Amino acid sequence: MQTTLITNANLVNEGESRPADVFIKNGRIEKIASSLTDQQADQVIDAKGRALLPGMIDCHVHFREPGLEAKADMHSESGAAVAGGVTSFMEMPNTKPAAITNAVIEDKFALAATKSIANYSFHLGASNSNIDELLAMNPKTVCGVKLFMGASTGGLLVDRFQQLENIFSQIKVPISLHCEDTNTIRDHEVAARAKYGENIPFNQHHLIRSEDACYKSTALAVELATKYDAQIHVLHLTTAKELELFKGGPLADKKITGEACPHMLWFSADDYDRKGALIKCNPSIKTKEDRDAIRQAVIDGKIDTIGTDHAPHLWEEKQNPYGSAPSGLPLIQSAMTTAVEFFPLEMVAEKTAHNPSRIFKCLERGFIREGYWADLVLIDTEKPHTVSKDNILYKCGWSPFEGETFKSSIDKTWVNGDLAFDEGKINTDIRGQRLLFDR
Repeated sequence: MQTTLITNANLVNEGESRPADVFIKNGRIEKIASSLTDQQADQVIDAKGRALLPGMIDCHVHFREPGLEAKADMHSESGAAVAGGVTSFMEMPNTKPAAITNAVIEDKFALAATKSIANYSFHLGASNSNIDELLAMNPKTVCGVKLFMGASTGGLLVDRFQQLENIFSQIKVPISLHCEDTNTIRDHEVAARAKYGENIPFNQHHLIRSEDACYKSTALAVELATKYDAQIHVLHLTTAKELELFKGGPLADKKITGEACPHMLWFSADDYDRKGALIKCNPSIKTKEDRDAIRQAVIDGKIDTIGTDHAPHLWEEKQNPYGSAPSGLPLIQSAMTTAVEFFPLEMVAEKTAHNPSRIFKCLERGFIREGYWADLVLIDTEKPHTVSKDNILYKCGWSPFEGETFKSSIDKTWVNGDLAFDEGKINTDIRGQRLLFDR
């Protein structure tokens, strides 16, 4: 493996920004100093003052493989990931077959080893009857458990209270949660169909997948986590009301954490008439007031991470009417540039890399430190870009951000010291590593 020297970077890491050079050897960061110009290297890259951050650890993606490869696959979406500054991902279990056994999840790891450009891990999915599988999971080699506390498919919905108590009381790794109350959603949908028939407008989505559906489920999750001292990470928060359940303060003092997603930071319910199914997702994008509250909660520390909920569907599927248009959006390529729109670079590093690493206890990743793996992203904060068909890299070929302009661009991304993305081009020859966890 060749050595690389990055010079003249604005290194953004652990709460500060400073000029620095970074020397990479054998895939790891060997030296960080104000100047390393005397250091010999196979490759020297002048950062030209651009911001060098730890690569994003996206704790929440759906790459669709195995079983749904027409929509996306590990190779295509990991390529889009590195183009967006994401160097590691943690994928969800709602594939076919659903990843609710350790055997299935190991098959996914084997597949990723041959296909993924970024580093990878996979959540083991909870079901109503697989507590033994969850307890047999190796906490050092699997990121955590995914629990759907409402509105899921493929046998992944856990709606038996005894099983919920078993999970919250016995699982000692992070439990990533999708919180929506199924019965509340069903009641709202029945009412909408009574009013609109089969032609429900997309602007009703946030009223069907409503604030009360989210709050009821999240409140139950927080109650159970508090009762059993469980570690939970509530994914894709969408409402101001839910934020009442979360606390600010140092991450080290928390066992209940939350996530914001780029589409929840950017769009609001006002955009349904413009975007329709292209922003239909679960939980739903809510009001401007909710969106603004989520942005503020990231700043205040009530929300601890930014993850994408990257969930591609085919363009043709998204042309269907409300009832048959699937929920989910391709997002990973725009994750870091969305964060840069709203937050200081030091906070972007904290929410996209440091805190995901801390919550899941990623081994030697998530920080720019000597001895750590060289997972890095170089961001040009003075180069705006507009999302268009020409630069969308998802297999599905579309993005909800198409036509939107961001003030920054991803210039380069390194994965384990390899240059995985460089000025618009993906290095499809490299492969990421299986993430390991210090627990």
